[in-house]
Amino acid sequence: MKNMYKKLTLLLLLIVNVALAQGDENWVLKTNNDGVKIFTRKVANSSIKAIKVECSFDATPSQLVAVLLDVKNSEDWLYHTSSNYIVKQVSPSELYYYSVVEVPWPVQNRDFIAHIKVSQDTETKVITIDAPCVADMVPVKPKTVRVADSKGKWVITPISKHQVKIVYTLHADPGGSIPAWLSNMFVTQGPAESFKKLKLQLQKPAYKNVKLAFIAE
Repeated sequence: MKNMYKKLTLLLLLIVNVALAQGDENWVLKTNNDGVKIFTRKVANSSIKAIKVECSFDATPSQLVAVLLDVKNSEDWLYHTSSNYIVKQVSPSELYYYSVVEVPWPVQNRDFIAHIKVSQDTETKVITIDAPCVADMVPVKPKTVRVADSKGKWVITPISKHQVKIVYTLHADPGGSIPAWLSNMFVTQGPAESFKKLKLQLQKPAYKNVKLAFIAE
């Protein structure tokens, strides 16, 4: 009986690994500037492509996580965002925040509520930040389209004492009617601009010596 369970477990692991490998193969590199690679891929039953960003930054894990959790100052680096504020602080490593994404006229602005939760593998020290959207913690505003279906994730891997590798993935349905040119702008240009500014944000004095109690380095 134990041997049968072991075989089933190995089979399931093999299926999962094959599925993940096939998923990785579907990513198409769109841009590669200053060490920031941006990929896209099609998603089943969706007209909106998913994105993946890969890069390495000179920063400690605590510095990067501190920037990502600093909602108040996220407008400094997040592409076309404004009105960011924390809706609910669950713990130092978990929060809900509201944000508005400003888009060119005549398309209506989008807003969303993101649920940010940080976790870390105790052995590998790899940090995962899940960032799905929730729909109804803040009332819907006039002339603004609520993004209710969005799944983002950060995977932060320490490379050395002061360097981390970042893999960021996102698939979001912006809702409403979005012209192709605008969708493409936010799929490729948005991440490129955000990560360029994120690199600069990490260099600000406010994050220089930051240490987070829930991050082991």
